[in-house]
Amino acid sequence: MTDLSQALAESAQVPAGTVRPRNRFIWPLEVVAATLLVLIILLLLAGVTSRYVFSLPIVWIDEVTSTSFLWLAMLGAALAIDRNEHLRLTLFTGMFPPRLRAVVEAFAVLATATFLAAMLYPAIDYTMEESYVSTPALNVSNSWRVSAIPFGIAAMLVLTLRYALRTYSWRNLALAGFVLAAAGLVFWSLMPVFKTLGYGNIAVFLVGVVVVGLIAGVPIAFCFGLGTLCFLTFSTSVPTLVMIGRMDEGMSSLILLSVPVFVLLGCILDATGMGKAIVDFLGSLLGHIRAGMSYVLLGSLFLVSGISGSKVSDMATVAPALFPEMKRRGYKPKELIALLATGAAMAETVPPSIVLIVLGSVAGVSIAGLFTSGFLVAMVLLIVLAALARWKASGERLESVRRAPLSVIGKTALVAAPALVLPFIIRSAVGGGVATATEVSTIAVLYAMIVGIVLYGGIGWRTFYGMLVETAALSGAILMILGTALAMAWALTQTGFANQLAIWMQGLPGGWMTFMAITIVVFVILGCFLEGLPAIVLMAPLMFPIARKLGIHDVHYAMVVVTSMNIGLMAPPIGIGFYIACKIGNVSPDEAMGAIWPYLLALILGLIVIAAFPAISTILL
Repeated sequence: MTDLSQALAESAQVPAGTVRPRNRFIWPLEVVAATLLVLIILLLLAGVTSRYVFSLPIVWIDEVTSTSFLWLAMLGAALAIDRNEHLRLTLFTGMFPPRLRAVVEAFAVLATATFLAAMLYPAIDYTMEESYVSTPALNVSNSWRVSAIPFGIAAMLVLTLRYALRTYSWRNLALAGFVLAAAGLVFWSLMPVFKTLGYGNIAVFLVGVVVVGLIAGVPIAFCFGLGTLCFLTFSTSVPTLVMIGRMDEGMSSLILLSVPVFVLLGCILDATGMGKAIVDFLGSLLGHIRAGMSYVLLGSLFLVSGISGSKVSDMATVAPALFPEMKRRGYKPKELIALLATGAAMAETVPPSIVLIVLGSVAGVSIAGLFTSGFLVAMVLLIVLAALARWKASGERLESVRRAPLSVIGKTALVAAPALVLPFIIRSAVGGGVATATEVSTIAVLYAMIVGIVLYGGIGWRTFYGMLVETAALSGAILMILGTALAMAWALTQTGFANQLAIWMQGLPGGWMTFMAITIVVFVILGCFLEGLPAIVLMAPLMFPIARKLGIHDVHYAMVVVTSMNIGLMAPPIGIGFYIACKIGNVSPDEAMGAIWPYLLALILGLIVIAAFPAISTILL
């Protein structure tokens, strides 16, 4: 399970946006990050208003927003270091004996610090190079924007070393440092050999170093960074300055502005109780029929996902509201976890999905098309899971269950109506080309804030501040992964390996169907180990060009990729989404592991249907 998973799952037990004890060093970073997030939202709202209401675009808004966004990303990444919320795989470190585990964990921290230290000077050099570039609208030096990168790296380095010194003994740090130094010395001495290996360097650095880092518990963002850094340093003559440029490109796309805004929207959903209102309405409507509560759980995940864009927020909203009643009706806890986890996987393609936004950005796919197709694809998976739930509910106890009176249904519908409208506003605005995903995200946040304050109890200032900081940290962790993964994907592309892979796959018998089968296997496996965003950023630049050459529609291929990845994410014993669901439902993973396989097989059946019939993904485009 990942530390990020633990942090997010545990946050489900406390109100969203809970303010942590202040630290004199961290507090200024939190204040600036929270201020930048508010500034970005206000600027985006001003841009939308001026463009659509007054037909007067403000040309400098994009530049100010881009600068603020990169600073938010780097400050958020530093906050994620302090909060221990960078995504990492801890499955293997938990298997080590306690003494060895301490050394391995110290190694992971020092490896992270080594990468940050190695990138600090190139980041400063990159900032100096960008000082000669002026922005077109404001005519100011671009170094004001990119100086966020060296500042953020320096802050992360200081926080990482501070954590290492406070957490591990000098003996463990010395042992870990010795291993790290020895590995560096071996790589340096073998540089002449690496120069002649060709594609073999991919196996050594872009696979070997990354896998060792993952096993040791190095955060995924820094695993990608270390692998790419070692590849460039020991096997090529390419300066590491280029890597900073690729990271800047990966973290600065204006399309990605919607990521922190939708993360904040998920926090608002949780804090105001808008999600619970949807659950209550569906419960009053369907709760009296056999498997009705299963339908309510799946339907709630479907609709709530359309508001929050976050699987963790979805599960944390739905599970506490439904699990007690479902247990009373005879549902076993392990069955509830299986349904919760696979239901969250099903809902990943429902807009506003952060994964779809990132995929559209890195693969050059229309986000409006992804949002439009995602509803129908999720509906296919919903039907498959609902059919299985109906079959498994044959023993459900309904003796004391009564149909809710029409007055109760009407009351819950009235309360839920403002929340129910939001996902359809998001889908219609983006899918219809009325507004971009970024613009819609800001409008959705404003709508949720107003509705939350007026109808759902409001949000206190301290809670709102905590939500802003939480959003900044999570967004920084996400964007750091995107930056280093894009740098790694670029390095992999420069080797020519991508072209060779494309030629090989195009020559496989069976054409596009064989390629689809390979895609499903690859992304299910990657979903188990890397979670969604890293797998997409790493593999999309390689796989999508091949799919296009084989005549596969971008949106169709994207739906297969996202669904495959989410099946892997929920597949035990490695898939981290499964452990998040167990944590939220307070059920032992060992107990739930056996129950989830029928539901995963149902999802795989739905995935095969989606892959085999492109019209499901493209009919609404």
